[in-house]
Amino acid sequence: MSQAFAAIAAALLALAPAAPAAAETWPLQVFREPFRDDGPTYRLDYRPLDHAARPWRLCVLYPHLKDAYWLSVNYGMVEEARRLGVSFDLFEAGGYPNLARQIAQLRECADPKYDAVIVGTVSYDGLTPTLREIARKKPIVAVVNDIEPGPITAKASVPWREMGRAAGLELSRRHPKGSPPVRVAWFPGPEGAGWVSFVEAGFREGIAGSSARIVRVLYGDTGREAQAQLVEQLLVEDDGLDYLVGPGPMAEVAISILRARGELGRTGIISTYISHGVFRGVLRGRILAAPTDFPVVQGKLGIEMAARALEGKLEIRHAGPAIVTVTPETAKDFDRGASLAPASFAARFSYHGGE
Repeated sequence: MSQAFAAIAAALLALAPAAPAAAETWPLQVFREPFRDDGPTYRLDYRPLDHAARPWRLCVLYPHLKDAYWLSVNYGMVEEARRLGVSFDLFEAGGYPNLARQIAQLRECADPKYDAVIVGTVSYDGLTPTLREIARKKPIVAVVNDIEPGPITAKASVPWREMGRAAGLELSRRHPKGSPPVRVAWFPGPEGAGWVSFVEAGFREGIAGSSARIVRVLYGDTGREAQAQLVEQLLVEDDGLDYLVGPGPMAEVAISILRARGELGRTGIISTYISHGVFRGVLRGRILAAPTDFPVVQGKLGIEMAARALEGKLEIRHAGPAIVTVTPETAKDFDRGASLAPASFAARFSYHGGE
């Protein structure tokens, strides 16, 4: 009889739903002094919440969805919202010049139906007055882009100064001081955007120990069309360049433009961040280097921090992944799942539990 009962019990256990798996840990750099990007950090295998206590509803703002970088952030947010059991609505401003539009979208986030706000801003301090109003009523978590820290509760990001520095250090590695000089065209991104001054300062620090000389600086929106116009304009005016360095869309379009001119391979390309197209370019040796700040993980962390803030469980207020520079030599060992959304993923402007 006992054997029969044992068999029945085993069968019932096999049919029972499995207990949810414990959340994976994320390797992060934690800032000892929150919101001070140049302050000391420490490494942590961060264990996110297993599940949210309530089906929180979040309001999310992006500067744009023009390139695959923010698509990867979006993928991370969808995955973490699904895992935690929360939902979100997403508003994107359409580009860095659109501060007024993002302010209007932020005012939508003040609606009581939203429990918290997650913001990737178009401006370092342009949203501050509106954020201060909203912060009196609900938590605000900043993701990716640098922001004036006064109104925010937490921040999921890496120092963009270090992203620019990583790109510059690749030039220093290839062309140390004292070697023959190389001429560089530098594409910082949209003038006035919150992250641009930081990535530019970092890049200049990175090349300080090299023979690289910046001979042209071209600011512009990070859409592919705008960057293509800048690259084409540059190459018409100056065809003696050794390197083009700038954001992912610039690096992507530069491959085809240089190929059409018969200059691919003579003029090197370095990106200041990674995207799907940049990664393919690195894998094929068309792009020489691209630092990654693991945007999928940043998207996940932004959602998780918002849930913690709402539940009174927020202990780490500022953290982000450690930056890694991907080159053709290291690309095959690169953890692309932490940086790049799957090729089949399409942007989600809302996610509600159970979808």
